[in-house]
Amino acid sequence: MRVLVLGASGMLGTAMLRTFAQSKGYAAIGAVRSLSPRLEKIAGDASFITGLDAGSSDSLAGVFAAARPDIVINAVGLIKQLAGGNAVTSAVPVNTLLPHRLQTLAEIAGARLVHVSTDCVFSGARGNYLETDKADANDVYGLSKYLGEVTGPNAVTLRTSIIGHELASANGLVEWFLAQKHAIRGFTKAIFSGLPTAELARVVRDFVLPRTELTGLYHVSVDPITKYDLLRLVGEAYDHNIAIEPDASLVIDRSLNSDRFRMATGYTPPSWPDLVEFMKASRIESR
Repeated sequence: MRVLVLGASGMLGTAMLRTFAQSKGYAAIGAVRSLSPRLEKIAGDASFITGLDAGSSDSLAGVFAAARPDIVINAVGLIKQLAGGNAVTSAVPVNTLLPHRLQTLAEIAGARLVHVSTDCVFSGARGNYLETDKADANDVYGLSKYLGEVTGPNAVTLRTSIIGHELASANGLVEWFLAQKHAIRGFTKAIFSGLPTAELARVVRDFVLPRTELTGLYHVSVDPITKYDLLRLVGEAYDHNIAIEPDASLVIDRSLNSDRFRMATGYTPPSWPDLVEFMKASRIESR
């Protein structure tokens, strides 16, 4: 089965590409704007298509023609932490329009699209959100991601949140934390229920793709944890012993209820200590 990963150089895309490149029965193809030596080194048996311009319909069509995919995984996305994440001119083309273009191209190609969305479609006012709850984000990023969710007969949107390792940046929580040398704050009332990217890739491979009937929108989550407790676990697992000072000033809970996904697939999330160890192992293998 040919799996095309769009945005294969990002935090999520790298994990997806490596997982499928290492798995029997799959031919992994990474589509990137440009190929770095490090990505090529850790990608194993994956092949690459370079010159990807996610904003160009012609470029996307060319990638599909070259890859001839059975499965398309959209790991392209403008993230909230970067400049432009809340700018309409930057966020809408990537987060909103691109997924719908991909769904059309996948339908023409006879391929299945797996699109990854975010818990940021919710404000975080109450937590334990269901798929049926109204998206109430009040910023451009959250709204652009919500409008980009695809639910056609050849597509499944996985609404989740991720942590993990990056190739050459420290924009995400884990790499940022590991780069710190002095005491930091850990938010005791900021709730997270997302997955390490390596675990999400495993979920897609083992629980989503085998179920061809799985279409539409699903929440994918694990047990909620505070950012403070999560950073403590990461610090212990990685032997990164800086002080983490409890801070209750940020109150936000975007935790997702994924009972529907678990019932449909049989997925049982590992414990947080196991998830952090799995994330660490994926990093060790890539260094």
